[in-house]
Amino acid sequence: MIKAKKKFGQNFLQDQGVLSKIIKAIPNETTPNFIKNVVEIGPGLGDLTFWLLNSGFLLTSYEIDDELVPILNEKFQKEVKEGRFRLINKDANEAWREQQSLSDKPYILVANLPYYVATKMILSALQDELCVGVIAMTQKEVALKFACKGEDSDFSALGVLANLNGSCELLFDVAPECFEPKPKVVSSVLQITKSHELLGEFGLFKNLSEYKNFGEFLKICFSAPRKTLLKNLSSRFDKNLLNQLFLEMNLNTNLRPHESNVALYLEIYKQIKADNERKQQRSNG
Repeated sequence: MIKAKKKFGQNFLQDQGVLSKIIKAIPNETTPNFIKNVVEIGPGLGDLTFWLLNSGFLLTSYEIDDELVPILNEKFQKEVKEGRFRLINKDANEAWREQQSLSDKPYILVANLPYYVATKMILSALQDELCVGVIAMTQKEVALKFACKGEDSDFSALGVLANLNGSCELLFDVAPECFEPKPKVVSSVLQITKSHELLGEFGLFKNLSEYKNFGEFLKICFSAPRKTLLKNLSSRFDKNLLNQLFLEMNLNTNLRPHESNVALYLEIYKQIKADNERKQQRSNG
């Protein structure tokens, strides 16, 4: 009998009712259309894998645990031969670093993510241009951070990024009893839907570098959640410029980071970026 390995953060989801709800949450169509292509991270013993394949999806699964690979290949040998299932023995994080995507075509990520790397993996999926949506299970605390919207006291940089080019919703909670072994916390399934482009000519950002700069900007904005947004920004940017921006945008100088929203953060970033570019042009000229 295979035992879950703590070093890989393994908690095998085995509740059939929960598995069914995850499958039902997968949309029929996306923009661009994912054409039934699904990527799974950490298939474990193959419980979710079985449901995905039985539902007609074309599945690629990344499994880091060498011991589980032959078991999964044996269990789904028919689907492997038919070309409906591809198992890759590799850390998904490493795959993202090497090739920027987990697939060569549009896909939806469906996964029971290990808690210790869930945040990093969701952030990677958000900037993966071929990933058109995410249905992921992680600990409830992390899911809430991604799903929170502006005005919510738990709204953070993760909430901004998750709702930047689409929407993020917490679908349902999953009790520890649904896993083997049982985790010590409640889990949640969240859904991220990407409705428009993040990068490129028609995207929110010209390239990945600019998107990462926006991520660094958000870290400054939320660096001290209890302080005002203006004070946090003043630690890195010109205070006179910021005062002028807040005046022009009719923003309260006592505004806290969580009291803002995605559109407002984009506009502030855009204005600061434009000012920096003007200063750069003057210094070069």
